[in-house]
Amino acid sequence: MSTFRESLEQYVALRRAFGTKYREPARTLGYFVDFLEREGAQFITTPLAMQWAMQPQGVQHATWARRLTMVRRFASWLSATEPRTQVPPRRLIASRQHRKPPHIFSDEEIRQLVAAAAQLRSPKGLRGATYATLIGLLAATGLRPGEALALDRSDVDLQSGVLTIRQTKFGKSRVVPVTESTRAALERYQQRRIEFVSRTQNEAFFISERGTRLEGSSVRCTFAKISRTVGLRAAVENVRIGHGPRLQDIRHSFATRTLIDWYKAGLNVTLELPKLATYLGHVDIGHTYWYVEGVPELLQLATERLGTHISRGRV
Repeated sequence: MSTFRESLEQYVALRRAFGTKYREPARTLGYFVDFLEREGAQFITTPLAMQWAMQPQGVQHATWARRLTMVRRFASWLSATEPRTQVPPRRLIASRQHRKPPHIFSDEEIRQLVAAAAQLRSPKGLRGATYATLIGLLAATGLRPGEALALDRSDVDLQSGVLTIRQTKFGKSRVVPVTESTRAALERYQQRRIEFVSRTQNEAFFISERGTRLEGSSVRCTFAKISRTVGLRAAVENVRIGHGPRLQDIRHSFATRTLIDWYKAGLNVTLELPKLATYLGHVDIGHTYWYVEGVPELLQLATERLGTHISRGRV
């Protein structure tokens, strides 16, 4: 059995260990390994990956891009143990669908964002408290930004420290417990909210100084400006907010840090992953696995754990 085929078996075992069937990609990558063996390749190179991905004729470019994406992910995993492996750059083949790699915020970056948000000026002084609390909540819970903005006062149980997330992205509701420090922060915000906007009848938990629910587009724009303030977004000519980390990336960062902590604590991540998927509101555990695949440190930790299990005859 070739080294490529042995590596592919380990890679497929890793993907399936997280609950995905991974049938079609495993079969397609098998064809790629056949191609590498015929070419007498010693390691994966970008030209070989491109040559193989573009073999089918009379198909859309999206098909080529999808084949290359499978190779890129396999190569990214393989590069942890075979440094000669070339990982094909993204977007070599134009495709309508692509998933932007997330920015994983460090704890220090989150602290800087919260501090900068708290300094936002406004006539009543509520704006800074609103954005500082919102960013802190996203970092502490991994909620989708839209879920946090949709919270009503009745959804925030400050006595029990539980949030009720209603009719979310996939039409399902769930409850999200929060830590004591997060509960206390939400309680402080609520007090300021009452103090500055005592007459509002709006049920939204996070509100503007006009007493209205925060709008997603406005929040994303303000977050981008805060990111520029702390140096996380570079200034771009004729573009006010520049390009850089997104508000959604805070959710990715929460999931990534959770998984890294589990790996480092020696927990069985395969068993723990469904819990994280439920907490995050994913309907398919494959969506949660994407966090492992998208972060090199997690890929390395997962690979090391898989190697340990293989040596013990557990995979």
